[in-house]
Amino acid sequence: MRSNTKVRYGLRAMIQIGMESDKGILQKDIAKKQEISNKYLDQIIAPLKAEGLIEKAQNTHAGYILSHPAHKITAYDIYKAFEPELSIVPCAPEEGKCHRQNMCAAVHFWSGLNQKIKEYFESQTLQQLIDIQTQLTPREEQAAQE
Repeated sequence: MRSNTKVRYGLRAMIQIGMESDKGILQKDIAKKQEISNKYLDQIIAPLKAEGLIEKAQNTHAGYILSHPAHKITAYDIYKAFEPELSIVPCAPEEGKCHRQNMCAAVHFWSGLNQKIKEYFESQTLQQLIDIQTQLTPREEQAAQE
């Protein structure tokens, strides 16, 4: 299973915004720090705003901030900004999509795996990811950000 680029970059952008949500961060700074082209980041920021996960900061910095506390945003919330539902195969997430639903053991297998992946996404909060990123960020870079 591969996640699409928008989901992957959206998660990275949200981590960066969350790390600097107290003061806000400009899109060009997200692009630079996350090594994402500013033009492509437009396609990432718009769904995050539409989903209500981020908003414009109301200060002189005028960057982006989180719309909710990081501990209330899950990886699945971010995923849903770009994809309607988690589905590793077309017949897994919704009953009735496959005419073999009631006679196919494979559908049950894929549905179970799909549910486990969804549960994992839902169990991971943005705050947990920010905490991990903070530990991974070199101390000099953290000092420069403050």
